[in-house]
Amino acid sequence: MNTKITEKIKSDTIISKIKQAFDNEIYLVGGAVRDYLMDRDTVDRDIIVMDEDARDFALKLVNLFDATFVPLDVENKIYRVVLPDKIYYIDVTNPVGGSIEKDLMRRDLSINAIAVNIRNFEVVDIAGGITDIYNKCLNYVNEHNFEDDPLRLLRVYRFQSLLGFDLAPETISAICKYSNLIHKPAVERINYEILKLFSGKFAHKALENMNKTWILEEIFPFVKELKQVPPNSHHHLDLFHHSIETVKQIQSLYENAQDEVKTHLQSLDFGGFPRLAHLKLAGFMHDIGKFSTWTIEEGKHRFIKHDDVGSKMAVKFLKDLHFSNKQIDYISSMIKYHIYPSHVMTAPQITEKIMMRYVRKMDTNSIDAIILAQADRLSARGPEITDAIVERNISSLNMLLKFYLETRENLLPLPKLLSGNDVMEILNIKPSHKLGEIMDALHEAQLSGDVSTKEHAIEFVQNYKNI
Repeated sequence: MNTKITEKIKSDTIISKIKQAFDNEIYLVGGAVRDYLMDRDTVDRDIIVMDEDARDFALKLVNLFDATFVPLDVENKIYRVVLPDKIYYIDVTNPVGGSIEKDLMRRDLSINAIAVNIRNFEVVDIAGGITDIYNKCLNYVNEHNFEDDPLRLLRVYRFQSLLGFDLAPETISAICKYSNLIHKPAVERINYEILKLFSGKFAHKALENMNKTWILEEIFPFVKELKQVPPNSHHHLDLFHHSIETVKQIQSLYENAQDEVKTHLQSLDFGGFPRLAHLKLAGFMHDIGKFSTWTIEEGKHRFIKHDDVGSKMAVKFLKDLHFSNKQIDYISSMIKYHIYPSHVMTAPQITEKIMMRYVRKMDTNSIDAIILAQADRLSARGPEITDAIVERNISSLNMLLKFYLETRENLLPLPKLLSGNDVMEILNIKPSHKLGEIMDALHEAQLSGDVSTKEHAIEFVQNYKNI
């Protein structure tokens, strides 16, 4: 009996209510037990009911908690009970193989293979998960479980990102052995694990370790090109390690940010994962256009328009992994504009008009692009980049961030002064590439504040120099 687990279960109102209402033999298993031992908060409870059909018992829990029933995997009898607050939930299943011991031996990592009888607090830990938690070690339960479900190869790194634990040598060997299976799981499942990984505090550590087992290049093929770009006068790291360092710096900037910034980056605007996870993925990919734009002129490394090229490359990569259009638009936009905030703040004279143009252009992504620009700056400390340069860049970006936070509440959407039909009528032209060019130019003029009324817009269109 483990005293910590016993006390945690006794104080768990959800488990206590189940225990009082039913006489079934029930085990709490997996993540909740792990989190109890680590003093971490948890919203999910995975339970194994030994003496009743999982579906029948899950429906009893629905009635008990006035909850919602969600069949997760009918074939394997896995059912979810979502509590009324829509935050906490209980996953119910029967033991694989008919016994708690056989069930635990089918799991991925020892830290997730600990079960506790909620009635007598007996702990079942046949894989040594408690010891591994205390030693901060990730170890597999059975290497053949990677064959049964190769997604577990990625789950190892998801948990490293979440917890910061080191990998046991035998786990590393097993991942190398089975890495060729990583493309077998459905793309949607791989997508989910990628975002789980980038949600973790230690995503940079997980990426470094993925690189040691060939998994990284299998999931992110562009890594092969990143590795070919060496350090230069602006970068003390090669491009691959610069990209990982950018992920680390985004996490650090988030942790030290003011509450308004944290709240923004925690928002779930693109699905079930926070902006922060998507921003760190964008940070990892922000320079993928550099290899194809790389030239060396008079000893200087140049990457002209790598931001634009990388943005376009990202779209195909993300589509192949079945990211949504909203996710793709956000990540590709972050890549395209990762230099933009710094360019804005290196103008000869910083004015409110210049900063307002940035805010108008980036809109709700203003904070994100600034954080990415700062992380990029902090990750590039080549011999030509002095501490003064870095400090000046970070300080100016903080000024831009402050301006955005102070103005965003009173910022009204830009009015649509002229439609495409209006412009065609004014200029007597038909739909064409030229029309799109004029509309883009008009929008840019509005962003800059050079055009603010319909009369100004008509005059701008009539005088557009490239017509």
